[in-house]
Amino acid sequence: MNQNTCCFFGHRKIKITDELRPNLYNEIKHLITKESIDTFLFGSKSQFDDLCHEIVSELKEEYHFIKRVYVRAEFPYIDDDYHSYLLESYEETYYPSGMLNAGKLSYIERNYEMINSSKFCIVYFDEDYTPPSNKGKSGTKIAYDYALKKKKTVINLFNAQLRFSVQ
Repeated sequence: MNQNTCCFFGHRKIKITDELRPNLYNEIKHLITKESIDTFLFGSKSQFDDLCHEIVSELKEEYHFIKRVYVRAEFPYIDDDYHSYLLESYEETYYPSGMLNAGKLSYIERNYEMINSSKFCIVYFDEDYTPPSNKGKSGTKIAYDYALKKKKTVINLFNAQLRFSVQ
């Protein structure tokens, strides 16, 4: 999946600024038109994932070939009804095979899977973010550090200036 794939991850709650949506739109469109990205991997449970899915779905109307893939961190086995429900918003869904015994680390392992499967990572990471005291380390920080370690192209849209303007 690597060469034509991009994943998304970010904090559960984000500040949606006037610049965020157009910057994100232009980044994704650039990846489709200039970098030949055709597969987008999504996790769940964050406002950033929701915003990314909304924009990729909007761009899918013009670029019919792009594929939205939901990578599950829960429910290794799903019934036909839930599978059909997911396919209303995604072209594919899967549960990474190495996660069966991950327990509460499943979201971290799922993010590692998405990063390993991607050439690009579009993220919303605030270095000053502090998770609630009962949550431990920020999952977004763990994923961000991992993506850098794996030498992925990381596009951080937290306070980002517009990098590309795609017409």
